[in-house]
Amino acid sequence: MKRNNYLWLLMWLMSWSLNTMAQEQKVTLSGYLKDGDNGEDLIGATVYVKEMETGAVSNVYGFFSVSLPKGDYTLLVNYLGYEPINRVISLQKDEMLTVEMKPSAEKLEEVEIIAENPAAEVQNLEMGTQKLEVQTMKQLPTLFGEVDVLKSLQLLPGVTSSGETSSGFNVRGGSSDQNLMLLDESTIYNSSHLFGFISVFNPDAIKDVKLYKGGIPASYGGRLSSVLDVRQRDGNAKNWSTSGGLGLMSSRLTIEGPLVPEKGSILLSGRRSYADVFLPAVSSDAPTVYFYDFNLKANYNLNEKNRLFVSGYFGRDKFKVASVVDNSWGNMAFTARWNHLFGPNLFSNFTAVYSNYYYGLEYLGKGSEYSWDSNINNFNLKSDFTWFINSDHTLDYGVNINQYKFQPGEIRPISGSSVTPRDLDEKQAWEPAAYVSLEQKLSDRFSLKYGLRFSSYFRVGSETILQYENNQPVVYNPENQTYENGVVVGETAYSSGEVISSDYGLEPRLSAKYALNDRNSIKASYNRMRQYIHLISNTNSPNALDIWTPTGPYLEPEIADQVSLGYFGVTHNQQYEFSIETFYKDMQNLPDFVDGADLKFNNNLETELLTGEGRSYGLEVLIKKNAGKFNGWLSYTWSRSERVVKGLTSSDPGVNKGEYYPSLFDKTHDLNLVGMYELSSRIVLGANFTFKTGMPITYPASRYEYGGLIAAQYEGRNQNRMPNVHRLDLSVTLKPKPSKRKWKGEWVFSIYNVYNRKNAYDINFAQYSNENYANFLSRKNETTATKSYIGMFPNITYNFKF
Repeated sequence: MKRNNYLWLLMWLMSWSLNTMAQEQKVTLSGYLKDGDNGEDLIGATVYVKEMETGAVSNVYGFFSVSLPKGDYTLLVNYLGYEPINRVISLQKDEMLTVEMKPSAEKLEEVEIIAENPAAEVQNLEMGTQKLEVQTMKQLPTLFGEVDVLKSLQLLPGVTSSGETSSGFNVRGGSSDQNLMLLDESTIYNSSHLFGFISVFNPDAIKDVKLYKGGIPASYGGRLSSVLDVRQRDGNAKNWSTSGGLGLMSSRLTIEGPLVPEKGSILLSGRRSYADVFLPAVSSDAPTVYFYDFNLKANYNLNEKNRLFVSGYFGRDKFKVASVVDNSWGNMAFTARWNHLFGPNLFSNFTAVYSNYYYGLEYLGKGSEYSWDSNINNFNLKSDFTWFINSDHTLDYGVNINQYKFQPGEIRPISGSSVTPRDLDEKQAWEPAAYVSLEQKLSDRFSLKYGLRFSSYFRVGSETILQYENNQPVVYNPENQTYENGVVVGETAYSSGEVISSDYGLEPRLSAKYALNDRNSIKASYNRMRQYIHLISNTNSPNALDIWTPTGPYLEPEIADQVSLGYFGVTHNQQYEFSIETFYKDMQNLPDFVDGADLKFNNNLETELLTGEGRSYGLEVLIKKNAGKFNGWLSYTWSRSERVVKGLTSSDPGVNKGEYYPSLFDKTHDLNLVGMYELSSRIVLGANFTFKTGMPITYPASRYEYGGLIAAQYEGRNQNRMPNVHRLDLSVTLKPKPSKRKWKGEWVFSIYNVYNRKNAYDINFAQYSNENYANFLSRKNETTATKSYIGMFPNITYNFKF
């Protein structure tokens, strides 16, 4: 459908919906739902009006709104793990309530799997959405005993890991840079510490984690595959408290309490690893390696219509090998928000965001010492509105503008080395966007949510852009059968703020639900996404020195269209829930590197890239058990992810001879079994078993000798696979005895990879070498493969709170 046709259809639907709403005079019941113990906002709690058989769900700030005729009503307020509230009210005018819910006894004793009513997955319009309770993550066995948000999400359907040890993740066949990761609305550009072993999200500071794989709301944009929305805890508004943990890898400490009683609160949380303290005791040549991060959240209620929030994150990694390399990297994010109620049914959120990712390297090789500093800065201003028109119609709309500043690198010599000082060109871009979306209940069974996002993009100076012969930065040399840099025929200098290139596009979104009954429903969705910034990498998982670059004269925005269809159900007693989803995603303008590409210190990346297309499709199955002493889930994904990069002309091969090849994120089978068993009120057992198809890899097809050395010859892209991955992890959580003491501590014992499976996360090929010279001479023409893996790893962690 053409853009204009879709726009007119959307406008007609919204106009028809607004004009056909009931005209009877109504009043509005609105307010906030909070935890009665600490004052935290409750996300996704339900307010049900018994007499009208309608209700509302609290948003990410705990706010709800429902319009009703004047009268007397019975309110039923529910949130899993909390005591339900039954309250009778007389509603004669607009009313605002603050409802505090008390945690139930079961919440304090039992293992929790999810924070929402299981039937909500059937009844709401969301599909392709995953949500995990932080308490559940803390029961799962993980590598080094570190509770990990991203590794927990990798146990759910449609989400795979970039590698056995990586916190990077791939969603429905997309690359890691196609995931928009938000921490209190700030963009996080690198998701891991310690080269991927641990994610940057400190679970002690996290309240809510939600991943959108499909049916992505119109309020989100800028990435093709998913949105990970992570919300930090507000802090205890009732009392001061301290919590933390001591583990073999790192320690954590969190302090929280009221700024002003009943008006505001603050939370401070920090982590640090200490391998740098212990490794020197093992070996004097041990590298220095550690990470630290810090989370801040503060909020203040000016009055019942105005709330202020400030949150921040700062994290750094350090890796140093004496006389060889010294580098550091990390994220910094800051968010300021103002919630304002223009009326009882019009909620607004104004946000200012600053995000930064920094990478610094010092190479200390004798005679060629140099330093390299690079970063990406992002400024974002947003305004979002939600109009709770009535119980059947909710309108969301807003605008935002992003500014990007990319500094790929500043190279400086150290100690008089022979390295020439050099600055890679700084790049700047603006990305304004606007959206509107209407959720509409057409009948008791059928609901729609449809919207449109308009995104635009402007690459601006100051910058000098090279001009290439025939406008081709990459050309094919048939004699050498290699791609080479295009012929530079000139350059154009753009002044500060001058537009170098621009783009724009419409991004339609549509979700539909048909309820077969109260326990079963069928859902469908479609969304188009556009991505204007790109991570240029030739590795399978994100790493510290990957380079972000914006769309420009020789690099088009990536575009993805995804359709999905699913069946969702819950058993009569809501003990089990299950879902089956299928999806197909078509991707355009995907950058891919040519064979032999040199991406490091390259000021003209366009000379190393070709553009291709991609497709991914699959089937996702999820079965959850939510009640009883034994809880857990089974998730299975069958999927394919493929790329095709054709040549520039009919006479050059492109990548893989212009034929489809598996992407680095193609994993045909992905099975996860997760279980938690409450052996007693003090002992909880946890286990997860995973099986995954090995990721695609390019093995050498042949070899040749050059200058006395054996070199590998490669043919085709990703035509081989690493061995399949399977692993069993176990954990035991020992909770404290019930007492009146303020100090409460628990022990967590875990074993990662119980049966010591040698799952490869890296395979390197090299000419055979050996200190035994005679042996070397007899085998010098052999090429050997070296596999890197992590075997069985036990861990113990002590968590405390007072």
